[in-house]
Amino acid sequence: MSKKYVYLFSEGNANMRELLGGKGANLAEMTNIGLPVPQGFTITTEACTQYYEDGRQINEEIQAEIMEYVAKLEGITGKKFGDIENPLLVSVRSGARASMPGMMDTILNLGLNEDVVDVLAKKSGNPRWAWDCYRRFIQMYSDVVMEVGKKYFEQLIDQMKEARGVTQDVELTAEDLKELAGQFKAEYKAKIGSDFPSDPVEQLMGAIKAVFRSWDNPRANVYRRDNDIPYSWGTAVNVQSMAFGNMGDDCGTGVAFTRNPATGEKKLFGEFLTNAQGEDVVAGIRTPMPISEMAEKFPEAFAQFENVCKTLEDHYRDMQDMEFTVEHGKLYMLQTRNGKRTPAAALKIACDLVDEGMIDEKRAVAMIEPRTLDTLLHPQFDGEVLKKTPVIGNALAASPGAACGKVVFSAEDAKAWAERGEKVVLVRLETSPEDIEGMKAAQGILTVRGGMTSHAAVVARGMGKCCVSGCGAIKMDEENKQFELAGKTFHEGDWLSIDGSTGKIYDGAIPTVDASIGGEFGRVMGWADQYRRLKVRTNADTPHDAAQARKFGAEGIGLCRTEHMFFNEDRIPAIRRMICSDTVEQREAALAVLEPMQQSDFEGIYEAMEGLPVTIRFLDPPLHEFVPTDEADIEQLAKDMGKTVSEIKAIIAGLHEFNPMMGHRGCRLDVTYPEIAVMQTRAIIKAALNVQARHPEWTMVPEIMIPLVGEAKELSYVKKIVVETADAIIKEAGSNMKYLVGTMIEIPRAALTADEVAKQADFFSFGTNDLTQMTFGFSRDDAGKFLDAYYDKKIYENDPFAKLDQTGVGKLVDMACKLGRSVNPDLHLGVCGEHGGDPSSVEFFHRTGLDYVSCSPFRVPIARLAAAQAAIKDAQ
Repeated sequence: MSKKYVYLFSEGNANMRELLGGKGANLAEMTNIGLPVPQGFTITTEACTQYYEDGRQINEEIQAEIMEYVAKLEGITGKKFGDIENPLLVSVRSGARASMPGMMDTILNLGLNEDVVDVLAKKSGNPRWAWDCYRRFIQMYSDVVMEVGKKYFEQLIDQMKEARGVTQDVELTAEDLKELAGQFKAEYKAKIGSDFPSDPVEQLMGAIKAVFRSWDNPRANVYRRDNDIPYSWGTAVNVQSMAFGNMGDDCGTGVAFTRNPATGEKKLFGEFLTNAQGEDVVAGIRTPMPISEMAEKFPEAFAQFENVCKTLEDHYRDMQDMEFTVEHGKLYMLQTRNGKRTPAAALKIACDLVDEGMIDEKRAVAMIEPRTLDTLLHPQFDGEVLKKTPVIGNALAASPGAACGKVVFSAEDAKAWAERGEKVVLVRLETSPEDIEGMKAAQGILTVRGGMTSHAAVVARGMGKCCVSGCGAIKMDEENKQFELAGKTFHEGDWLSIDGSTGKIYDGAIPTVDASIGGEFGRVMGWADQYRRLKVRTNADTPHDAAQARKFGAEGIGLCRTEHMFFNEDRIPAIRRMICSDTVEQREAALAVLEPMQQSDFEGIYEAMEGLPVTIRFLDPPLHEFVPTDEADIEQLAKDMGKTVSEIKAIIAGLHEFNPMMGHRGCRLDVTYPEIAVMQTRAIIKAALNVQARHPEWTMVPEIMIPLVGEAKELSYVKKIVVETADAIIKEAGSNMKYLVGTMIEIPRAALTADEVAKQADFFSFGTNDLTQMTFGFSRDDAGKFLDAYYDKKIYENDPFAKLDQTGVGKLVDMACKLGRSVNPDLHLGVCGEHGGDPSSVEFFHRTGLDYVSCSPFRVPIARLAAAQAAIKDAQ
């Protein structure tokens, strides 16, 4: 039997998400539970994959099946496609497995042509509605299917409104709209070179192809990369009979959430526009009214809608985001999905659903997106300064957080300015999905138009970006890169502060303060800690960072980089003296100056971690990073060393490396200069002994990590120095302190020979940043030059430095764990590269059997939650 590519809504259900996409599966489920859904059919994700395999064509078999289902839909509705008497009009919408709001394309009112419009105008007695539908269809079809571009049509509408002396689209008459439709078709012909298609079948196939094609548009690709959605999934297409919200004042359209997506409050939240179609709300072209006003205008439909909301939330056991239309007072449900929400709302909703008995704690932990927690932990405006700063504008608090930056007016500028280190606030009339990279680069987003469910608001919430939308008081002048607000003209580069939690806009730059974390955060984290197996440590080089990480629940330090401590003004001269020394004695003298400084640093870190394990890595970078480049500094060093300037310059030139990433660094420094390893061991062990003496209740077990080992004999050589030095100090102190000596696995050869290396090691810590670099053969600093081309050509879907390459680098990690434990069953295993804070990588480390992950302080909660989700998923 050949594969089935098309399903009626009545043939599907919620469990068919992979095949029908999220929207299709939910439309089927709503149909099954008896909700008022305009009927239709879903073309599967497999048809999308086939479309790409067939060279971006819909093959004849799939086209024939689609037409068979058009006939079935005609049977259900009693209307006929392209019929003059009783025409069937449909919407064509995308629907991937994972919700991607605003990333792909939609076409409404498909099936219209001049003849059909004339009939609809006469039969409905509402010619304005008929021509409004047609001009919208021409505009959408031209933009989405033929890629003519929206702006030309917007300009024609603006010219028409100006000519008629009106400000709103709804004030244009049927004759105006008919004239516009003609202008639109002329525009289409001028751009495309052929007439606008009048055959509904041609229109339908063009629209379906456009939705499939939109799976591969730039904004969808960026969104997928950010949200770990594989390209191979494809999108489904939903063809649904139209319900019209633009037939007059007893019609309307709306978007609503069963709970407040910004705060999590259990109260219907949404927006409604009378005499409008769905795109008007989502695109933010008109600023809508709150949903409560719908109760006054359409009491019966609103009462029915409230029941639907309860039914859906009880059914899905999660907050729902719904689109609906009211046609002549009758309610139609167009979509439902688990609603995007802010991190604070996600925590509140999860806790409330547990308290309401809707879900258990495991499901509460599983339903929170770990990476969004980051935004909860980041700064808010300083309240004291805020009180004294005048508010220059008030708009909708669309996505919480505080943002302060220089004003820019385009996504391209936002990206370019951010790349050169500027903080920016992106100010737009309204954002469109093409702006995603600029929104990502900006500190925050401010829009003139659009409501709480506009594209800007939804995408900002998903990214955890601060957003204030719908500030109608702004007089925008995009061409000259300026806007006017509260009597002041703001130019590109002027400072602006916006508060996405209150919707307030402030002139100038307001300082921020650290966020305070609410009780729900602690509750959810408590549940997460009950279920996770992986421990979570932090990467921290200072007592301040260590204390911050402890606040976020870190269970130790997985990486303390000693070199960061050498760059301080009072230390750099000593390390430079060591580098420029001619004899071992001179080097030891310079290191003797550094030793007490290192020891004092380590004591501070040990104190901050309150007896929890701390892994300290020996000096790692190549020595050229420490030498001066400034002429005055070179002269000072020559004077200190009793050498000539040219002798110092010769030493500096001699440190130059063709490939410092793969040069004289890591354990190679200790092999060349064993005195460095001696000094660092002394500082680590003496610090631990001092802290142990001050805190007898703690059990101090220092962990010494030797970096960049690629050969077991290297580790053996350096470990011997560590053991001899440490044992002598511990013995002299009359202590029986234990310590561990391990290595960082960051060279592929170490992973391949891990059974040899493990004989010498108490622990392995995977340095996945360097391991990725060495395995791929390119550096993370240079990858930016070509990664975009690799994304475009689908060679890579993700930056391998942000998300672990499980196929290649992951294989090395897995192999090293197995080989290592085969000879040393007590071997501790951890990871300290940045991947330790990436949720999908954490899941991999859980499966691989690591003991802990380590990440930067602000990512500790993310790793804790991701580790719990991995354990819950594993147990299912």
